[in-house]
Amino acid sequence: MAMSQGAGTRRRGPVLERAILGAALEQLSTVGWRGLTMEGVAAGAQTGKAAVYRRWPSKQALVADALQTAFPEVPDVPDLGGLREDLVFLVLRMREAMYSRGGLALRSVIDECDQEAAHCFVRLIMEGVVEPTKQRILDVVRRGIGRGEVRPDATGDIVADVVPALMMYRSKIGGREITEEDLIEVVDQVMLPLLRP
Repeated sequence: MAMSQGAGTRRRGPVLERAILGAALEQLSTVGWRGLTMEGVAAGAQTGKAAVYRRWPSKQALVADALQTAFPEVPDVPDLGGLREDLVFLVLRMREAMYSRGGLALRSVIDECDQEAAHCFVRLIMEGVVEPTKQRILDVVRRGIGRGEVRPDATGDIVADVVPALMMYRSKIGGREITEEDLIEVVDQVMLPLLRP
């Protein structure tokens, strides 16, 4: 008599942990922070609830580890020859990261967590997403300064916060997906006038 796939195979260790973390990300991306349950994650990972609780004593601990496996990365920006080209490349990569599975999971945590739960994730989000993204923006700005396209005093945190803040505002308050055209408009109407000498 043939066994169904998985009937005789028990996942253990890293294989099981990856399945659980993947199921947690899937729940965050589909039902959000409020809808995520340890039972739902266990079902999604096709394991028992006890296997989840043995590794993660709380929803916050599970989500923190899941987010770390899937933080959306914004890549280094190649030198494309001009400030506008570099900025357009960067903001479009930021958009891709925002709408990736990891980005959707992260946004559900930011949007839905209560104060106590959000506090658990602040440092994680700052170190894993916010600071690296700001660094990419400032790299582009410094390159522009070197070319003479950007005024030398435009390297502060406020400059690095403009695009991410507008993206979050439009998404959270405006309640709609940010298009590539929106971001090109941000580059042309906000960032270039802000940065140019």
